[in-house]
Amino acid sequence: MTMIFAQPRRHVVPALWRQVVRNAPLDRTDRKGDHRSVPVEPDRSAYAQLEIYEALLTAFERRAEVLDLVAASPDRETSVRRLRELLEVTPAQAAAVLDLQLHRFTSESRDRIAHRADELRSALIR
Repeated sequence: MTMIFAQPRRHVVPALWRQVVRNAPLDRTDRKGDHRSVPVEPDRSAYAQLEIYEALLTAFERRAEVLDLVAASPDRETSVRRLRELLEVTPAQAAAVLDLQLHRFTSESRDRIAHRADELRSALIR
């Protein structure tokens, strides 16, 4: 008989998030031990992630309108186009809002996304 034990749930931090937060200092040491002053520029995808967070937060503020719009749309393409117009966002942002699962519209999820967006914004400003 094989017994399976539940593993403790770990807090998952996206690789991009770790990169932005850990690469904040301007100095780093390469693998050979040479210390150089190399400015670390955040990956462009960090800006894209922040852009998505901001669109999600906008959707949270207007969630009733967003849900009505999606329910009234005949297909995904129409939903994305209408979301772009409603929220004044890019196609990628509209797609991210559309891909958001309904259980993510809770206030807890909204607070978590707002907190991550604030942290990411602070890390990118450094």
